[in-house]
Amino acid sequence: MLVHPQFDPVAVQFGPLAIHWYGLMYLVGFMAFLWLGNRRAKAGHPFMTPKLVDDFLLYGVVGVVLGGRLGEVLFYQPGYYFSHPAEILAVWNGGMSFHGGFLGVLVAVWLFARRQGRNFWEVTDFIAPLVPLGLAAGRMGNFINGELWGRPAEPSLPWAMLFPQAQRDDVAMAQQSPEWMTQLMQYGALPRHPSQLYEFLLEGIALFVILWLFSRKPRPLRQVSALFLIGYGGFRFICEYFRTPDAGIFGHSYSISMGQWLSLPMIVAGLALWVIARRSRQTAHTV
Repeated sequence: MLVHPQFDPVAVQFGPLAIHWYGLMYLVGFMAFLWLGNRRAKAGHPFMTPKLVDDFLLYGVVGVVLGGRLGEVLFYQPGYYFSHPAEILAVWNGGMSFHGGFLGVLVAVWLFARRQGRNFWEVTDFIAPLVPLGLAAGRMGNFINGELWGRPAEPSLPWAMLFPQAQRDDVAMAQQSPEWMTQLMQYGALPRHPSQLYEFLLEGIALFVILWLFSRKPRPLRQVSALFLIGYGGFRFICEYFRTPDAGIFGHSYSISMGQWLSLPMIVAGLALWVIARRSRQTAHTV
């Protein structure tokens, strides 16, 4: 049986200054965005230059961090954070909502496009293929932190994993099922899906490959953005079946989770954008 490696969340410590792996993963994501964006811009994009990619990164970082944290506070754990307001700023402990970060980035794109005099969808079509590797880095940060573990898995699953930090949840769940109680007594923890790695592979690597290849040819305006919405929303909806659902504002639900509720509008919006793009004669610039 695999056991979570129990990484030290602190990568480097200099006296009172601690650099966390979670923060480093976000740095990796931003650097991947910068590298890929510059590569696309240097390939001959008609309006995005390396300088503009650098400028947009600042907008994106602010949007991701503020939106991601506010999304975590408002969508998933409002009761806890309103009772512990000082914890809202402790982003190094984890707790960043993708859907909140996504909304923050949309605001950043709108501000950037307005300042540069560009079409909003031109910008989103450009940045959509650059995002998934950052998502992959964030999921690896979740795995290193040992957070967002998966639902109980069959012990026979070759990659089923024990998460010692989930002991409180394991004990509570084992009281509901004799089978889970037997597993808890045998292994000391419930075998679980390493759902962070599922999301790393689907929402990160697979989505990146799909979008990168798709965007290499000229596509109707909005279509790359539409594919991102459909792809992320669909992959996230699937992964949520293997991830312990968050309580969120609707409470715990094993039928449809908070992450799935928030992904459904993305899928619907993506399908609508895809139809609009197919009917439009305007072609986005891609490289």
